[in-house]
Amino acid sequence: MSEPRSAVVVAHPDDESLWLSSVLASADRVVLCFSDLFERPKLSAARRRAVAALPLTGLVDLNLPESGGGVSVDWTNPRTTEAGIEISDAAARARYEANYPILVDALRSVLAHCVDVYTHNPWGEYGHAEHIQVYRAVAALQVELGYTIWFSNYVGTASWALAQQLGPRLCWARRRTVQPDKVTARRLMGVYRRHRAWTWTRWHFWPAQETVYAQPPGEDSEAWRSLSGEWLLDVAGLRLWPPPWRRARRRLG
Repeated sequence: MSEPRSAVVVAHPDDESLWLSSVLASADRVVLCFSDLFERPKLSAARRRAVAALPLTGLVDLNLPESGGGVSVDWTNPRTTEAGIEISDAAARARYEANYPILVDALRSVLAHCVDVYTHNPWGEYGHAEHIQVYRAVAALQVELGYTIWFSNYVGTASWALAQQLGPRLCWARRRTVQPDKVTARRLMGVYRRHRAWTWTRWHFWPAQETVYAQPPGEDSEAWRSLSGEWLLDVAGLRLWPPPWRRARRRLG
């Protein structure tokens, strides 16, 4: 088997269909990081059944347990950390921080030889601590493994403050406008829903296009740009029901 040149790395099953469907068909490897939900055994079992039924080639399930700190964040005053983002609940924070080096070690061999790695954006799309942790783990291995990181432009109400905080920093060197693979995304959603493991709204719809940003390895800062003035896709506007009360695009100041 040839070495993978591109990989999609997401925190949880169904994240790949929601945020990175545009590159699923071209990726050599799809990596799911976290499996069992914290203290939710029935949903965890349903998720395992769904993952076993996914029609994805090159699927790798790291099968790490969730920390339970996914939404235990003060989103009004978010603070990033080495492991991802500061977790307010002490017990969840301990589990979250303990997961980080394990995740980095697990990804090291999985992402070896990759040229491009597509993963969560630095603010965790709609605001999920484990999405941010996965991004930080992928970023931590970039110098060692030499791949380009790509992330998308989804954002949510909770994560908007963090996106604004990170937006002025130099964080991308190239961008592409891509089209979500709606056929594949809906097919995967069908698998998750049949196994009762879909964790997002059933009324979600995929936009006509999205943007992916590249963070190449190296220190050529002259080519890097900030996200200020860029348009992000607001997930609250990407739903059929209840009707969205704002547009699906928000511009970073």
